[in-house]
Amino acid sequence: MKKIGFLSFGHWTPSPQSKTRSASDTLLQSIDLAVAAEQLGADGAYFRVHHFARQLASPFPLLAAVGAKTSRIEIGTAVIDMRYENPLYMAEDASAADLIAGGRLQLGISRGSPEQVIDGWRHFGYEPAEGESDADMGRRHADVLLDILRGEGFAQPNPRPMFPNPPGLLRLEPHSEGLRERIWWGASSNATAVWAAKRGMNLQSSTLKNDESGLPFHVQQADQIRVFREAWKEAGHKREPRVSVSRSIFALVNDLDRAYFGSSGKDADQIGFIDDKTRAIFGRSYAAEPDQLIEELRKDEAIAEADTLLLTVPNQLGVEYNAHVIEAILTHVAPALGWR
Repeated sequence: MKKIGFLSFGHWTPSPQSKTRSASDTLLQSIDLAVAAEQLGADGAYFRVHHFARQLASPFPLLAAVGAKTSRIEIGTAVIDMRYENPLYMAEDASAADLIAGGRLQLGISRGSPEQVIDGWRHFGYEPAEGESDADMGRRHADVLLDILRGEGFAQPNPRPMFPNPPGLLRLEPHSEGLRERIWWGASSNATAVWAAKRGMNLQSSTLKNDESGLPFHVQQADQIRVFREAWKEAGHKREPRVSVSRSIFALVNDLDRAYFGSSGKDADQIGFIDDKTRAIFGRSYAAEPDQLIEELRKDEAIAEADTLLLTVPNQLGVEYNAHVIEAILTHVAPALGWR
């Protein structure tokens, strides 16, 4: 395990029990938690993107702010739903955020998952082409983004421009060199992991995936990672890919931890359906005293296969408590798993 970061879904609710009662609370606390995580020695600050929900949505202002407030920690998404995205505008936003952060952006994208509204991407002005599904449209948008991020010119310059142009076809600006190699695909199946590998994207595997074998979640996820790496090798890419997995992990080191997570009842995989046709397996949560937690995590085959672990955090409990959650893992658990 080379890197450990956190992943926040950025929930907020007006409930008096929540530390994040507004979008402003969630955004500002997300920045503060990233700063705190960097100070604690964590390697990454990642944020989920959901539309039409009381959660984080537009990622690039947040990523740019985190990039300006930090100096070392990786910043990223897990994931952006490409069905909702204009890939050219996205390339400009992502490049700007990456330049502000000094090349620390790790951009996780995917074809998306079930959302809060029916066909929400239609409200954003996007329609699948004839014969396409919405998932096909998301992957097409991703292909365009990857092509644009290569930084090659493609647009015919105006013969009478407002400002002087460099010679040849024009590319989008700003361009951030190297960002193309820091794009990750959130894959829920083995087939999409192979698709991502062929295109030279890193792999993000979440706390759920399509149930393709009936085996335990961590075993299926480890198989997915191995399939991805084999496809990467066959594609002949020059660099080594990165792979992240997400987990809900809590080290019970004080009474408050035990009160929150001591009897979560989620210590086994769950089966469900993410749409009418797709049976999915949802990975278990981990919550135990550090010594027991280490033993349990050592048996997780996917954690052993990945190079990056993203800890999902309960952001509504506030910055101070979430910093404690991260610190407890980094201090009491991660070294025994080979981190640092």
